[in-house]
Amino acid sequence: MEEPRQIELSHSGGRSTRPDGNGERTDSAEEVDDCPIEEVRLTVPVTDDPALPALTFRTWFLGLVSCALLAFSNQFFGYRQNPLYISSLSVQIVVLPLGKLMAAFLPRKAVRIPGTRWSFSLNPGPFNLKEHVLITIFANTGSNSVYAVGIITIVKAFYHREIHPLAAMLLTQTTQLMGYGWAGLFRKFLVDSPYMWWPANLVQVSLFRALHEKEKRPKGGTTRLQFFLTVLITSFAYYIVPNYLFPTISTISLVCLVWKNSVTAQQIGSGVYGLGVGSFGLDWATVAGFLGTPLSTPAFAIMNIMAGFFLIVYVIVPIAYWTDAYGAKRFPIISSHVFMANGSRYDVNQVLDPATFQFSQAGYDGAGQINLSIFFAFTYGLSFATLAATLSHVALFHGRSIWEQTKATVRAQAGDVHTRMMKRNYAAVPQWWFQVMLVLVLGLSVFTCEGFGRQLQLPYWGVLLAAGLAFFFTLPIGIITATTNQQPGLNVVTELIIGYLYPGRPLANVAFKTYGYISMSQAIMFLQDFKLGHYMKIPPRSMFIVQLVGTVLASSVYFGTSWWLLETVDHICDPAKLPEGSPWTCPGDDVFFNASIIWGVVGPLRMFGRLGLYSKMNYFFLAGALAPVPFWALSRAFPATAPWARLINMPVLLGATGMMPPARSVNYLMWGAVGLTFNYVVYRRYKGWWARHNYVLSAGLDAGVAFMGIVSYAVLQSRGVNGVDWWGLQVDDHCALARCPTAPGVSAPGCPVH
Repeated sequence: MEEPRQIELSHSGGRSTRPDGNGERTDSAEEVDDCPIEEVRLTVPVTDDPALPALTFRTWFLGLVSCALLAFSNQFFGYRQNPLYISSLSVQIVVLPLGKLMAAFLPRKAVRIPGTRWSFSLNPGPFNLKEHVLITIFANTGSNSVYAVGIITIVKAFYHREIHPLAAMLLTQTTQLMGYGWAGLFRKFLVDSPYMWWPANLVQVSLFRALHEKEKRPKGGTTRLQFFLTVLITSFAYYIVPNYLFPTISTISLVCLVWKNSVTAQQIGSGVYGLGVGSFGLDWATVAGFLGTPLSTPAFAIMNIMAGFFLIVYVIVPIAYWTDAYGAKRFPIISSHVFMANGSRYDVNQVLDPATFQFSQAGYDGAGQINLSIFFAFTYGLSFATLAATLSHVALFHGRSIWEQTKATVRAQAGDVHTRMMKRNYAAVPQWWFQVMLVLVLGLSVFTCEGFGRQLQLPYWGVLLAAGLAFFFTLPIGIITATTNQQPGLNVVTELIIGYLYPGRPLANVAFKTYGYISMSQAIMFLQDFKLGHYMKIPPRSMFIVQLVGTVLASSVYFGTSWWLLETVDHICDPAKLPEGSPWTCPGDDVFFNASIIWGVVGPLRMFGRLGLYSKMNYFFLAGALAPVPFWALSRAFPATAPWARLINMPVLLGATGMMPPARSVNYLMWGAVGLTFNYVVYRRYKGWWARHNYVLSAGLDAGVAFMGIVSYAVLQSRGVNGVDWWGLQVDDHCALARCPTAPGVSAPGCPVH
């Protein structure tokens, strides 16, 4: 009787390879590690076993379940007063014993698919590394939030209007899936090129190696797995202190403890609301919470970020504030809110006509112009400069290499050892898969915005323009991300463009921003995952299928969870009407709502144009475009004596404070200190230790914080048990006066009047 054919998509269309007599294929003996990036050579092995199954029943079962659970949990907790984010790192650790249990107890008998000659095995053998990587990719898609859900939330909960559920569903799917097209167009440049090394992936590679490789413990030392478990347990045990027992140590501001009644001193010393001089935190979440782990960021990128931080926070902002530029003293020195001319909060509802759902000139005339804190004004100006500098920097420093890579792609030249191994052992994803996906998603996007009575307010040309922006910026921003671990965003420039072209329509603004910014951001995420698969030798077609299925599932679960809560929780996102103690306050969506008013209703013309207060911020576009030129010229004129000039990355430097707020000064100070300690001092003096333990240390610290955060929330905080009420329980740095204005006669709640 003929045996049914076993399904294994990993090798579909690729080279058929079998392990050698030892049961394992390794390429280390025949390959030379010629990767030009030392961190990659120290971290990524040059071994592979192409015969290992990847898309197995275990991969599908554990991957789909983890994707759905993470998507549900993160959206469910995202609406609460204290949001809880569960990262894919938690799944990466938990699924290892589950996979081994399935390998130990599931039957090995093949299961035949009725009506076909195909079959699959519930248990194709020991749980392996490639299955583990693909399950983690599934989890990544579930852990990354769906930006378009914010549009649905502000429509239903803030504007109190209706949106067709199919339109809402299509919006979440199309904004997430459009990035596949851009990823496919640029993967030759951003994945195959050995110079695009994606530093954040090395943390994942190190953790996978620690969890799977059998390693002999060195005398007097530990294996990488033992080291990881030690760090995880220590981090888990310690995090109960800053997370529950003593939250104040997350940010300690020494200046505020000494000068308790001085507004100026607290503005200078507060690590949360001010400049952070003399502030620090004893909490890994303070170090890595907003900016990501510094252990995966190259030292030169950390230096650029910290140079930009010191220039902006300790030079530009203080000079502008204490010279009262733009009437800065009427407002807090650092704030993301918008204000009236007298220093009070701006009532954004006055400028929206509820009947037409568009801009109200009469309401705006009554409310007056929008005012920003001096830091927030410069944040917008610097975001303009960062965008222009990104294009200029990539053209000057990487233009030739992009051209050479294009010619090499045409000639089908191989890259480094990892690219050669992937091309030899696995079939590539056909380009037409990405092209079909792009055309299909573009068509659905136009239908979503033009159909359903134009509820989203965005015309077809807006969708196409947003897609064009995403296409234009994916390569330059991808290069910056792949080499520095820092991703400049398109959120401000997309709001600016559609605000000028199609003003007065809040939903058109946020929809355009989502199609332009998020499709590019999704492309970057897909490319980063492709590079992880590249390092771990995962069949590209398996990666594509897992990313596609995971994205569709995660988007569906995020949408379903948000729609269910918006329909069933009375007065969700409205703290004034919610019962006392109700957690459904939607803090993140409140910011999104205000941005839709500022950019979509009032519009950039009345902020940065001739009708606004901040028109001079447009000069930052020119400054950003010119900023990389001197350093490029130096690197070209004096390549031997000024090699440092190539390490000055102006897009990263100018965009250094782009995460402030919500990130604070203390986050940057601690992030920079820890990052330079390990990636400069330890890397130069103890390279052997760094190569063995640095990325494993990062993964262990992250995992310990994540697990304790989940446990303390589930066991204590979700039940209202918030610890002993004492001085150290306050979740800030006791610098309340740092939020006060200093202009004479301006009053604010809890602040002295000067």
